[in-house]
Amino acid sequence: MKDLARLRSSVKESVELALNQQIQMELVSSSKYLAMAGWCDRNGFDYSAGFFYKQSEEERKHGMKLFHYLCDQGGTAYSPEVPAVSQEFISLRSVFEGALDQEIAVTDSINRIIGVCRRESDYATEELLKWYVKEQMEEEYIARRCLELIDQIPADQIYYLDKKLASVTYDGNPFE
Repeated sequence: MKDLARLRSSVKESVELALNQQIQMELVSSSKYLAMAGWCDRNGFDYSAGFFYKQSEEERKHGMKLFHYLCDQGGTAYSPEVPAVSQEFISLRSVFEGALDQEIAVTDSINRIIGVCRRESDYATEELLKWYVKEQMEEEYIARRCLELIDQIPADQIYYLDKKLASVTYDGNPFE
């Protein structure tokens, strides 16, 4: 039966495996961002909490986009296990450092999957992943910019810092 199903899908087994791993990574990211939002809420960083709630939902959508793609292509998408994530952080800076670390890991993973797609001549999946490459440029920029603001704004202006962090966006697109 597996061979018959594989014939009905243009997605190679190695690509399917990599995409299922990415789905898990996106949902783990969503969970991590939710924990960051909760920490910010508990510690009075209302604007940063809102930023991370939004990020959590966005990461879930990224995972679901891959999930639906696999299903639409005749592949098998698996509902992944999401392990427990840390709920505590030592500072607002450490929260944003964790966000940047997570985004860099996601970027590395997307790049790895593109390599798998190229080896398998899977141009459709590679085309889908181009959207993720652009998204990751934005995500990493925002996390880096937030860390820069944390370093630039004095600690006694914490309300202003919290408000400013939540408004960071990525306006530059080197592809356009």
